[in-house]
Amino acid sequence: MSEWEFPQEGQMDKPSKIYFQTMTKYDVEERLKTNDLILIPIGSTENHGNAGPYGEDTFIVTRIAELVARKVGCTVAMPMWYGSHPFHHIGQPGTVPLSDDVFTAHIRAMISGFWNAGFRKQIFISMHGQEYALPSAIQEWGKKYQVPAIVIFLDLPRIMGTDLKDKEHGGPFETPFQHADEAETSISMALFPELCQPEHAENTALKGFLPPGHVDRGGDIYGNPIPGHCIIGGTGIECVTFPEGVLGKAKLADPSKAKKAIENVLNYMVKLHNDIMERFPVGKLPDIKLMTQRDEREVELLLKGPLNGGKHIYTVAWPS
Repeated sequence: MSEWEFPQEGQMDKPSKIYFQTMTKYDVEERLKTNDLILIPIGSTENHGNAGPYGEDTFIVTRIAELVARKVGCTVAMPMWYGSHPFHHIGQPGTVPLSDDVFTAHIRAMISGFWNAGFRKQIFISMHGQEYALPSAIQEWGKKYQVPAIVIFLDLPRIMGTDLKDKEHGGPFETPFQHADEAETSISMALFPELCQPEHAENTALKGFLPPGHVDRGGDIYGNPIPGHCIIGGTGIECVTFPEGVLGKAKLADPSKAKKAIENVLNYMVKLHNDIMERFPVGKLPDIKLMTQRDEREVELLLKGPLNGGKHIYTVAWPS
């Protein structure tokens, strides 16, 4: 029997002290005494057809983060509701893309702000991909500030692995994972059924310009040579080729099919959290001398923070 029970009621507007933005200064100070790791869900606002909400990618990562936080006692940031999108997404009504420079600047600003608040261990999670932009933002932040921190990006489809694939590739689904399809709609129905309308689900036929085997499918989990974000001209723009907002057979969605994929993510995130906190307990980070060649006294002042006799992170640089 699984140790996880879902769906559970969403917590973004509840006084459960899961989300940073619902906590007071006192609450955060107390939390930092026991757990200084924060989960940061990165979502999108995107057309997911008639069965799933426009915020589907966001609700997937927030509901998962809430379950993990309940288990381990960490904090969750309110999600980023708008994301970066590949070329073929543009023009789709209901999809609200950010330019990559705006998106990555927002990520860097979030890292700085939460670092300055005392959360120097940060895990970004996304179901929307953005695997070409989020790691770049993290690395640019590291190069700019050069201070001790643990900042990680988790691309959830990679963790779901085989349990997100179709039966031909060892998974539980009838069709390959794409977008707003059998698999993604199943995940949504398992986590937030109250926002889904499977009675309005649609099926579409996948269309690509190249034969199968070249370009990877959704989540880049099939191991084809060309990741989906590394090509223009592999498929048409979705507002023309997939005006429904669905790539696949959403009518086949069943929440029971998604259970193992979701549990894979939950179990891994708990393990990652526990391994980080065991290696670096509250208040501890990788050694200054191993992380930076900035003046050690300057870094120590930044680690103390502006309210404890030190300095704020923005004395190094303003995020941009």
